[in-house]
Amino acid sequence: MTPKRRLVLASQSPARLGLLRQAGLAPEVIVSGVDEDALTAETPEGLAQVLADAKAEAVAARPEAAGALVVGCDSLLELDGRPLGKPADAEEAIARWKSMRGRAGVLRTGHCLIDTVDGRRASGVASTTVHFGEPTDDEVAAYVASGEPLYVAGAFTLDGRSAPFVERIEGDAGNVIGLSLPLLRELLREGPGIPITDLWA
Repeated sequence: MTPKRRLVLASQSPARLGLLRQAGLAPEVIVSGVDEDALTAETPEGLAQVLADAKAEAVAARPEAAGALVVGCDSLLELDGRPLGKPADAEEAIARWKSMRGRAGVLRTGHCLIDTVDGRRASGVASTTVHFGEPTDDEVAAYVASGEPLYVAGAFTLDGRSAPFVERIEGDAGNVIGLSLPLLRELLREGPGIPITDLWA
């Protein structure tokens, strides 16, 4: 019987780790340490991919990742054609929410999968449209005071305190949380040629 391949998540996101575990996988975590502010691209979609590539490449090059399948991801919210990552501070988070409410944005998550055995790789961006509700100023202030929006792309989560402020989404819910499992399944087949079921713990 062929031993299971190691899966390494090149991210410190507890939400991404949780998604993979809920899907029956048992990833190890190696944080990339990539300086996200140093990278640029012409479009929000391109930036999400550049960041995901950089994270996966940084971890795949480390000795402790030898022999593993490395997956890197990065998410951002596209609003008015601009990429919005994590807000810098509470003031920015409040302003962000006041600009988002009653509107729709596109949550884009870049994915990059690298097989460190032979260097094969596959990548892609998953996009999900998010329709925001209209939380009051007091609700926005209370949410920002919780601290949660300061640590997540777009200053919101679908699986946390801001869930009541998201009216609906069009697309993959997991992608909004941080990782698209359907896209990961495709990348595993496209790159290393491994069924995702082979990675079940």
